[in-house]
Amino acid sequence: MLLDFLTNWLAAIPGFVVPFALAALGLLIIEKAGVLSLGAEGFMLVGALAGIGAILGLGASPPAALLYAGLAAAGLSLLYAVLVVSLRVNQVIAGLSLVFLAQGLTGLIGSAANWVNRPVEGLRAVPLPNLADFPIIGPVLFRQDLVVDLTIPVFALVAAVLARTMVGLRLRAVGDGPDAADASGVSVALTRYGAIMVGAALVGIAGGYLSVGIARIWVEGMTGGRGWIAIAIVIFARWQPWWALAGAILFGAIEALIPRIAAAGIQVPQYFIAMIPYLATLAVMTWTCLRSVGLSMEPRALGLTHLREDR
Repeated sequence: MLLDFLTNWLAAIPGFVVPFALAALGLLIIEKAGVLSLGAEGFMLVGALAGIGAILGLGASPPAALLYAGLAAAGLSLLYAVLVVSLRVNQVIAGLSLVFLAQGLTGLIGSAANWVNRPVEGLRAVPLPNLADFPIIGPVLFRQDLVVDLTIPVFALVAAVLARTMVGLRLRAVGDGPDAADASGVSVALTRYGAIMVGAALVGIAGGYLSVGIARIWVEGMTGGRGWIAIAIVIFARWQPWWALAGAILFGAIEALIPRIAAAGIQVPQYFIAMIPYLATLAVMTWTCLRSVGLSMEPRALGLTHLREDR
């Protein structure tokens, strides 16, 4: 009984990790360019709706629906980029406003298009022959869908780009010293526009995975605060990709445990179970604040606007 409980829990963790991991990675890219992004919840909502809409409205396949989710979030991020990069609106206010806009917009479109509570065919697991039949590790590692399988390679790619390429060097230069980057010929505005759109696309795919890969249905507000938790994961990770993945695994394990507890018939108050992810967020943030400041890789210009004439 205990072995079945552990196996089912461990096998469910990778699917719950993906939304946190991709959202945190997208935010990390945006913030590496010096742009504070509090709009993750909004990008995830738009991605979740776009994924379902692509299947119901366009007849797209689930993998294609995730691409539509990323494109929809990238499109919304263009508005955010205009506000914070071109118009130099306060990044905190712009991010929060974006979340409220996305909440209302997705609710309106979802209801008007009659996409609410309509189940769709989601992503299917792609079991690897022979390996998927191994006890415990088979269901956990070798019986997942394509997005789960690609998550670690995507993290490896982003980590390599940030650390070892000119694109990553320019991105980090803009986030750490936009004036110096501008003086050396790097376009601060163009770099930030690109980082915002690429990062938002990843966050949108995270939202699309929630609706297409996990829930397979659209419900208003279905992201349930995961975008805010992704922001906490980035701070916990101190803007390092692999630590962001570790934080996503922690929160994914907690989320995967909640339905397993209910399925096992363990009597735990419903409201306490709903509190668990946010209690974990507070604990992680507290632990992060108590760690040595010297370990931080926070971009030095994070949240600061850049005006070329001020150089």
